Amino acid sequence: GMTPPKKTSFSPDKICMDWRQKRRPGAGLYNLGSTCYLNVILQCLTYTAPLTNYLLSRQHSRFCHRQGFCMMCIMEAHVRKVLYSSAVAIRPRAVIRDLKRKQLQVLREVFFPSVRGELLTSFLDIGEFKPDVPGDAYEFLRCTLNAMHRACLSRSSNSDSSSQETTIIHEIFGGFLRSRVTCLSCKTVFDFYKVFLDVLLKIKGTLSLSTALEGFVKPRQMDGKKLFKCSKCKKKVAASKMVTVHHAPRVLTMCLGRADEQTSRKLSQVVEYPEYLDLRPYTSDPGGEPVLYSLYAVVVHAGHTCLGGHFFCYTKVSNGQWYKMNDVSVESCGIHTVLEQQAYLLFYAR
Repeated sequence: GMTPPKKTSFSPDKICMDWRQKRRPGAGLYNLGSTCYLNVILQCLTYTAPLTNYLLSRQHSRFCHRQGFCMMCIMEAHVRKVLYSSAVAIRPRAVIRDLKRKQLQVLREVFFPSVRGELLTSFLDIGEFKPDVPGDAYEFLRCTLNAMHRACLSRSSNSDSSSQETTIIHEIFGGFLRSRVTCLSCKTVFDFYKVFLDVLLKIKGTLSLSTALEGFVKPRQMDGKKLFKCSKCKKKVAASKMVTVHHAPRVLTMCLGRADEQTSRKLSQVVEYPEYLDLRPYTSDPGGEPVLYSLYAVVVHAGHTCLGGHFFCYTKVSNGQWYKMNDVSVESCGIHTVLEQQAYLLFYAR
């Protein structure tokens, strides 16, 4: 039911899931105001083996012809600086500077084409990455992956959407969800497919990742105001909808939604998550072979509300050891400490 791509941007055979080089952990990152949300994502991506293997090979920058802002080139330079620096900590100024330049470019080209000069800089306050304003790690992750994906697309390319979903970013982080809708009147089954780079899970009343995933794939009734327009019945009808993982990604990123939808208060309970995860029960073919993942990064939000607080993370580096990364601080820790956290983002690799 999915349209195959007419051409492939990046061959998945070239992806190496294991570290090509093993080394000690890299530098910590200075907090340049309220940039802890940015630091944790940069660190988690730095220790995503297939992505960093690719960035360190310089396959992108050697052939990049983009003028100005390129998120892939920015990440490549950042990763090399973190992993090869002898400093205890570095300042991610280049990332912030280039992101602010990108904001300026977007504002100039899209929102305020008639505004010129210094007046334009005053509009930067509406941007997402203002260093002295707290941000959300999940939002920054999504923006970063999308920007990196776009950087891999040729500006002159008019390829179909399926072909655009074959960049290195989609080959690493991308998967497909299947929504199976069953008309309760004529019993006809309709399948719809959607690409994803991450999964947002509801955790209210949930104490484990497995329970949250079971809730994610649980069939739901479409009735009342959410009727389904059945092409066979030619009218809106009640239906049943079930979402499953149809194609599992190489790197599975999950966000445990800690904002209560009704009260907007933070859900602070600890949600149990395993070091090793079998995704098979939550796929379109739950009876097949295990789809095994290993945890390699965890982002934690400390604070009583979603609007403030502090982000730090735990990452498994190339030497196989776990480290707590809290801005400039990089400290060794054990897996038991990692699994006891009030996790916000979970990163698993096949």
